[in-house]
Amino acid sequence: MVKTKRVLALVGFLAGLLGILVGLSALFVPKNNMSEFGMEEVTANGILGERENSIDVLVLGDSEAYSSITPMDLWRDKGYTAYVCGTSSQTLDYTLELFIRALENQKPKVVILETDAIYREVPSQKAIFTRLANHLAVFRYHNRWKTLSWNDFLGETHFTWTDDWKGYRYYATISGTNPGEYMKPVETAAEIPERNIRYVKEIQRLCQENGARLVFLSAPSQVNWNYARHNGIQALAQEMGCEYLDLNLKQDQIPIDWSKDTRDKGDHLNHFGAVKVTHYLAGWLEETGLLTDHRNDENYAKWNDALKKYEAVVEKG
Repeated sequence: MVKTKRVLALVGFLAGLLGILVGLSALFVPKNNMSEFGMEEVTANGILGERENSIDVLVLGDSEAYSSITPMDLWRDKGYTAYVCGTSSQTLDYTLELFIRALENQKPKVVILETDAIYREVPSQKAIFTRLANHLAVFRYHNRWKTLSWNDFLGETHFTWTDDWKGYRYYATISGTNPGEYMKPVETAAEIPERNIRYVKEIQRLCQENGARLVFLSAPSQVNWNYARHNGIQALAQEMGCEYLDLNLKQDQIPIDWSKDTRDKGDHLNHFGAVKVTHYLAGWLEETGLLTDHRNDENYAKWNDALKKYEAVVEKG
């Protein structure tokens, strides 16, 4: 009898604690996706402010993603809508979180996963924390107690901000390097952490459930990529039945000039390299036959406004 009471007391305590955490999560979660409301990684989370079901191409990944694909060029040349949910040193636990958030308001036709993050380890503690924070936001936003306002107590969540450049980071800096032979063929394959494979398969499952085509893409990078990594991703792509675009092997179609098209000696592309990658990607997306040209659709008028701002900055250099 005493043991039963103790169990019931423990269950009651845990239920009460869970209720408190749920309530605090509702309070602490940002009510808008701008930094002043406490949102983290606002550029990547700018997709939350996009009009419902308006994004056709979603790009996930780390700094290689946001340095290599410029959605405004896709819009200008093809009328395709894309958003880059890229963050520096992104790990796949956060990739998955961003994807889940995006799917709440978007139904992309193509999801591009830049492959650099697939090799980045996700520590066990971080993986557990991210899973917990996905369900109980107070663990991610607990520091917001310093900036809570009446809107947090009374207001509804309403995301209003989006990035005019749709997640792309513009860098005109040139810091070149020699071409090198970083993609010299080898037989070995770099090992992908098992936890990361599970994350990628979860992303694929969500793509399948939401009618999206998952594509692996390796952006040109002398520092981060090599043929062993290519072999590892190629094997995973074959196992999962995904298409794989390794842009490091497409020098003929994407003539990267490593003396001019990189901002940090071959680690990331600069804007000039990103334009070349995006031009190739535009042609590939067109060949899929999955996308629609929205340039003459009045519902996308804001994209033309964003394009004018983008072109003004690019022209200024």
